[in-house]
Amino acid sequence: MDIKLIIIIAVVIAILVVVGVFLSFFSTWLKATLNGAPVSPLNLLGMRLGGVPYGLVVDARITAVKAGIAVSTDKISAHYLAGGNVVPTIQAIIAAQKAGIALDWDRACAIDLATKGSGKSVIEAVRTSVDPKVIDCPNPESGRTTIDGVAKDGIQVKVKARVTVRTNLERFVGGAKEDTIIARVGEGIVSTIGSSESYKSVLESPDSISKTVLARGLDVGSAFEILSIDIADVDVGENVGAKLQEAQAEANKSIAQAQAEIRRAAAVAVEQEMKARVQEMQAEVVRAQSEVPKAMAEAFRTGRLGVMDYYKMENVQADTAMRSSIAKPDGGAHK
Repeated sequence: MDIKLIIIIAVVIAILVVVGVFLSFFSTWLKATLNGAPVSPLNLLGMRLGGVPYGLVVDARITAVKAGIAVSTDKISAHYLAGGNVVPTIQAIIAAQKAGIALDWDRACAIDLATKGSGKSVIEAVRTSVDPKVIDCPNPESGRTTIDGVAKDGIQVKVKARVTVRTNLERFVGGAKEDTIIARVGEGIVSTIGSSESYKSVLESPDSISKTVLARGLDVGSAFEILSIDIADVDVGENVGAKLQEAQAEANKSIAQAQAEIRRAAAVAVEQEMKARVQEMQAEVVRAQSEVPKAMAEAFRTGRLGVMDYYKMENVQADTAMRSSIAKPDGGAHK
């Protein structure tokens, strides 16, 4: 008798637990059933045990079913567990369908996960696909207001462009984003200006820049399709060519001055060397002159030079000195 009572109590407790669990899911189950998106209590229990907010999943599925989107609670739960935003993903699919854009659940989930952490959402990606957006080039947040290029005549041209893009949902996952588009357009503008013969041609037809850049297919491999590139402003900057020539002339001047200084130093060195040689030769003369008296004394002793010969030599020297003094202007005037 006691065993039967225990069994009955256990069964009653189990029934009460099942009824309690069902009652906790009843409002959610009833809402799903009445809205044409039925969910079994076991699925609700599984989501609860898996840490998935079943109320959010049921609301997302109701929204999808109302819009004619066939998606199961398992797929919604899996997207939530992957870190996705289930409600915005459903809303993005609805918006794409209304705009006539093919977007299935798997691709929408991939786009939602790709935009996670970037400050954007899958809804914005779909909205941009329907309603193109305009990107300023360069990005004002970069601190620059214009893209600067130099034409072949050396004149700088400052350009501000506006790029109209539309999201390409087929390439959004893994495609380059806005920063790449801005960089590519900027590079195209700089190269186009650099290939222009004169800055005047750029000022006369700024649309030639946009046509040339647009023809390069800069949206390849990106998440966007470039619809147009409009030149918003064109200004003339500095004469870079003249500045470069001035810098080159200054450099040439410095080189010439350095070479002149080298030559001057060499000339000074040669001059000092010549002075040293003159001093050396003068020393040789003095030394040679000091040998004359010795030679004369030796000649007197040996008898090779007589007294009369000495006097004749003195007379010749005196006569030579007199003639030299007469030949000088000062000497003639004195005389």
